[in-house]
This record gives sequence, C-alpha cells and structure tokens, in this order.
Amino acid sequence: MYEQVSHALLNDILDEFDREICREDLRHFYTRLGANFYAIHSLFFHLYGHREDFKTQMVHLTERLARAYIDRPAELKQLDMAREEDHNWFLSQQWVGMALYSDGFAGNLQGLNERLPYLQELGVNIVHVMPILKCPQGASDGGYAVSDFRDIDPRAGTVEDVRRLGDSMRRRDMLLTLDVVVNHTSDEHEWAQRAREGDPEYQNFYYCFPNRDVPDMFEATMPEIFPETAPGNFTWDEQMGKWVMTVFNNYQWDLNYSNPAVFIEMLDIILFWANQGADIVRLDAVAFLWKKIGTTSQNEREAHLILQLMKDCCQVTAPGVLFIAEAIVAPSEIIKYFGEDAVIAKECEIAYNATFMALLWDAVATKNAKLLNQGIKSLPNKLDRATWLNYLRCHDDIGLGFDDADIRACDYDPYSHRRFLVDWFTGAFEGSPARGRPFGVNLKTGDARIAGALASLAGLESALEAEDQHAIDQVVDLILMLHAMILSFGGIPLLWYGDEIGTLNDNSFLNDTHKASDARWVHRPRIDWARADRRHLSGAVERRLFDGLKRLIAVRKDTPAFADFNNRELIDVENPHLFVFLRTHPSLAANSVLVAANFDAKPQYLDLDTLNRRGLFRYGQIIDLASGESPAVFNNRVVVPPYHFYWLANQRPGALLSDPFGVSRHPGHA
Repeated sequence: MYEQVSHALLNDILDEFDREICREDLRHFYTRLGANFYAIHSLFFHLYGHREDFKTQMVHLTERLARAYIDRPAELKQLDMAREEDHNWFLSQQWVGMALYSDGFAGNLQGLNERLPYLQELGVNIVHVMPILKCPQGASDGGYAVSDFRDIDPRAGTVEDVRRLGDSMRRRDMLLTLDVVVNHTSDEHEWAQRAREGDPEYQNFYYCFPNRDVPDMFEATMPEIFPETAPGNFTWDEQMGKWVMTVFNNYQWDLNYSNPAVFIEMLDIILFWANQGADIVRLDAVAFLWKKIGTTSQNEREAHLILQLMKDCCQVTAPGVLFIAEAIVAPSEIIKYFGEDAVIAKECEIAYNATFMALLWDAVATKNAKLLNQGIKSLPNKLDRATWLNYLRCHDDIGLGFDDADIRACDYDPYSHRRFLVDWFTGAFEGSPARGRPFGVNLKTGDARIAGALASLAGLESALEAEDQHAIDQVVDLILMLHAMILSFGGIPLLWYGDEIGTLNDNSFLNDTHKASDARWVHRPRIDWARADRRHLSGAVERRLFDGLKRLIAVRKDTPAFADFNNRELIDVENPHLFVFLRTHPSLAANSVLVAANFDAKPQYLDLDTLNRRGLFRYGQIIDLASGESPAVFNNRVVVPPYHFYWLANQRPGALLSDPFGVSRHPGHA
C-alpha cells in the first residue's frame, strides 16, 4: 500500500469515529496511529479482509485504540514517552525479576505491596504476579482459566489493589508484570455461558461443532497437552449440545481468532491492564492462537500475525509496555516470537528461554556440560532489540524438548537420555539426591516432564534429611552456580519465589481434590516467613542462599558487560565439565567478563594458555567479580572447585567493585 493510499484509508476511518472521541486531545495518538497504520491495516486485512464487515471491524478496532488511549493515565503516558526516547531501556543489566503467586507469597495483593521491601532487599525490581484475574473457585489451572478478564479474583484483591501496587512499584523503580491468558477462557466466562445458551454470536467466539466430523480431523494431528488428566482436544458440552475445542483442560475453551471480534476484545483487555499499571504483559499460550486442520495447530503463521497486530496496536496507545511471549516450543520456533525483523521485536520483546533452563538441568544430572554447550551452539540468534527471560524454575514443569540431533551429537540416545533425566530428577535413578515428581506422563509415547522445587531437585531436601553437611554445602554451591548462570547469560533473570531461601517441595497439594492430580503444585509454595527470617541467622542455609544471591544480583547490576546486546560468545575449552562463555559490552570491550561453571563433583581446570591466545588475561591479575577474590591458579590453569563458578575479569586500578551492593538508578522509569 502506498503511503498516500494508506493516509486516505486512515482518513476514511477517522471520519466514522464517534464524535465523542473526536472532541478529546488525541495529538500523540494520531501521530502514533499514522506511523503504525500501514502495518495495522495490512495485518488486519490479511487476517480478516475476506469478510464483508471488514471495514466495520476496522473502524471498531481503531475506536477501541482511541478509547484506550483516552483512558490511559497521564503518568503512564509520560512513561511511554520516556521509554520511546530510550528504546533499549529493557536490555540493561539492572533488571532482575521474580515470579510469584500473590497468595502463596503474601496472602493477597495488599500483602504483596507490604512485602516489596523484602524483594528490594534481595535486589529484585521486576515482579511477575501470576494470574490474579477472576477464575472459578475449583479447578482453574492455577488461575489460567479466566472467568472475567476485567476483574480480580476476590481472593487476591481488587482492581484498585492492582493500581495501588503499580503506583507503589513505580515509586520504587520496580516494574509490574501481569498475565493475560489470550488463548482461552474458563467455561464459566460470560462468553462461554452465552454460547452455552445458544447465542450464535458467542458460539463463534469458540470452536464449536455439532458432531465429531471436524473435531476428528483436528485430532488426527493435534498433540495432547495434558494426556494424564485431559486427553484429547475437544469436550462435549451437554447444555450446548456441541463439541467445543479444549486444548488444555476440559474447562478451558479455546478462543477462535479467525473471528475479528475475538481479536478486538482480547486486545482491549491487554490495553485495559496496561492502563491499570502493567509495565509488562505476559501473553499466555501464544503458540496456540491459530488452529488449522492437518497441523499441530501450534506456531502457525497466523498466530505470529496476530501477535504482530497486537504489538502494533499497543505501540499506538501504550508504547512503553512490553510483551512476554509464553511459548515453550523448540528453539527454532521460539525465536520467531520476537518477530522476523532485522533489529526490532515485531511481536514480543521478551521470550522464555526454556531451552537454556532445560539444558542447565541436564548438566546438573549428567555432571557435564556437553549437551549444554551443544544446545547453546544450536540456539538461533535473536534480534538485537529483544531479550531472553532466563530462569531455573517457574510455575510450570521442566520439559525436555532438546533437539534430538543435539542429543545424538553428544553420543546419547534421545529416548534413553530423556528417560535417564526423568529418573534422575524423580529420584528413581540409583544415587540421585533429587526429589522431583513426574508430570505429564504420556503412556502412548513414553514422554514425561518433571515437577519439583529447585532446592528439592538439586538435592537440598535429601541432604537436610540426612543431616549431611558436606552434601548441604555442595547443594548450596550448586544452587548459587545455577543462579549465576541465568544472571550472566544475557537477558532478564527471572527467579521463582521461595528459591532465594531454598524452599523445598510442598506436598500439601495432595490433600486438595482440585490440585492433587497436578504435580506442579508441589513447587508452588506458601512462603514460610518465619523460615525467611532465618536469612538473618548466621550459618543458616536460608542466609547462605539469600545473601549469596543478593550479592550476585548486586554484582550483575554493576557489570555493564551483562547487559543484553547479543554480546555473548561461547568458549570451547575442551573440558566437558565446564560451561564457559565471554560477555563483552559493545562499547566497553576492556571490561569483558569470562563466565566459567563447573558442573562436576570434582575440581576442574580452566587452561589459561587457551584464553591467553585469544588475548584474554594476558596482563594483570585475574579477579572473580562474584567473590572479589583471585581464584587459585596452578600451572597456568584456573582451578574451578566442584559446583562452583567464576565471573573472571582483569583486575585494574579502579575496576574492582568498591561498593558491590550499590545500585544506580536505571532507565526504566522517567
């Protein structure tokens, strides 16, 4: 579309605007709409241009954008403009996140607000509040079955509590992340209820069929997400007298994005929460947004077009808001959720790095970094203006979605190796200290995933029970080393609540009939604040972990090389137990940091001759930024103790951290 034609179309649409909207001050809105209109119109036309009501829907979409802009508070509009001027603000090393359930962490949103100083004490400045939107009292898939997208579950609080939390966090230079479940609704949502009552308008919000003809065609190629508890992808609804698509659980109805009304409603909901103060919106299950017979109905091109359209529309009304793509898919697919552009993220600025997470756990079980190194080599390059969310544990399970070719390249058999990992982390393998639980066992394929708290998977639970001090010491080192990897890899590190004090598995879920069949509740704890207070007790495990992590976070924030500018280089040191990579800031090359981690139970050696030939550590004394001390060197080899890591740099006058806990103001807020 030529620019002139685009402007003519835009003017045509604006002429049909509600007069009430036209009386508002929309100068910034018109500027941004003009800049993004070509992309918005093109994407909307590609998805819905075949419909007779296309222009009506286009006017409807544009009006919704204008109303969302009018409703956006002035303080957030100022923040939008500040972030537009500093478009790389979220790539800074200053950001450290934590994901949490508000009820498990602090009872509710008010309690969370009161606990913000605890998070600041640790150094966390991004808080991802797990789903808090209104959902059924019983089974709700951890809040991912939403019955009202514009209201808060009364157990968590109110919409006003969200606004207060956002205000409080902005005053503390913290960012608020909220979930919007874009793929499905609860069967108790008003849209589903009206569909059940026979309203064809709302039956078209979902995939509803009178018989099994079409569902069976879908089922032929669609995998099962929860084969243990929710086999198949369709559920018969007795009241409606139809089959409805339910990819996740039978009470979660998949939304039909081939209907433009669905897209407009869900976009409006995203902008609604942006206007309540969300700095980042996590879009759940984005890989499933478009369904197509004859495919897995995941990662379809149209799903990417929908995300591009959501991003372009958000750029018009709330350009300071970021999107996280929740897509736990193969590396070659996840990279596409940034958008296929040379530099700028066209879809989501942030994506979960599930590959790195799973590879780290592989290294823990095998005590070597072979597959970790191989998998990172295969990880596609991401866009410059996009970043990873690096994590060890989250609310979900650990999937073992490694590339089979990578597994074979490490001389493992893919099936046997995955079986070994499940056995290791569930404690079934002889000698394993892990206490995880199997999840998502598929008896047809033999696939399984893993649930469990970080500390229990790493072996702390069994070490404490055995009162084995040596084992406890090793697990503490291992846990800190794993955190050091996500803090230095490049991207935003995301902690899981409770891991900062070594919270163990919580088996109380087995006493709840709505949770007992879902093993993931074992790692969704209620924080024991009396135990958290042991972070002040000398020698306590809680203190060793909390203080250790606190120091690492402070050092990260003071290390410019840890900002994410695609500035990571994997180093092959010919030692299978070591994972080594170099971080170099693009404009501060002299401040490079070499990250080296030993996953073995025995000391390993990092050959300095190899590094010297690359120009590293040829002059001056080597310093470990994490400890502030020089590592042991023997025969020009750095000795890396068991389950230990180093953040190595050249010691220079003034280069050492004079105040490792000093945190400068970051650019995220105006």
